[in-house]
Amino acid sequence: MNKSSAVAPAFRLGLTGGIGSGKSTVATMMAELGAAVLDADAISRALTAPNGLAIAPICDAFGAEFIAPTGALDRDRMRALVFADPGAKQRLEAIIHPMVSQETKRQALAAQDAGHRCLVFDVPLLVESGHWRQKVAQVLVVDCLPETQIRRVMARSALTREAVLAIMAAQASREVRLQAADAVIFNDTMSLDDLAAEVRALAPSFGLSLA
Repeated sequence: MNKSSAVAPAFRLGLTGGIGSGKSTVATMMAELGAAVLDADAISRALTAPNGLAIAPICDAFGAEFIAPTGALDRDRMRALVFADPGAKQRLEAIIHPMVSQETKRQALAAQDAGHRCLVFDVPLLVESGHWRQKVAQVLVVDCLPETQIRRVMARSALTREAVLAIMAAQASREVRLQAADAVIFNDTMSLDDLAAEVRALAPSFGLSLA
């Protein structure tokens, strides 16, 4: 019997929220309480970094011009293509998503073997993907007003209002995210201390001990 099967399964929490909601801050706070955070975006970036596992199949599917001189995915060129061609987006996702799923599973098993009692699956498009909901016990949504999202993202990323609105339009609507939620943190005007207190209040229901 391996170690994974010898211990009770860890609680599997899906964490999501729109851009600028504070989802990454909540993930960091949960990690500080002992959760293992599995970051789907970070895994995807690693797969498309120089020498990443997705680079060769992307080159085969789209051509060498979509690989930057560094050996990484040329994100600007690919972003322009998938914006103009929904079929290209589907082809890219067909390459990357199975790899992200496989690496997430590997990291989850390693985290449980290491004794983590809560696995936080940090997935920006959890609601949109369709398949993630079946992989987690509950979904925690970090929520805020759309104007707050726009203000935060413009301040941190120097994007125009139109650019932020375009990103938001590609994500699930606030209403759809909230309908999928088992728990919600409304992170609109909270201080970091208030946000941390909210996370701590929810933590025991996700298998985390505050002792």
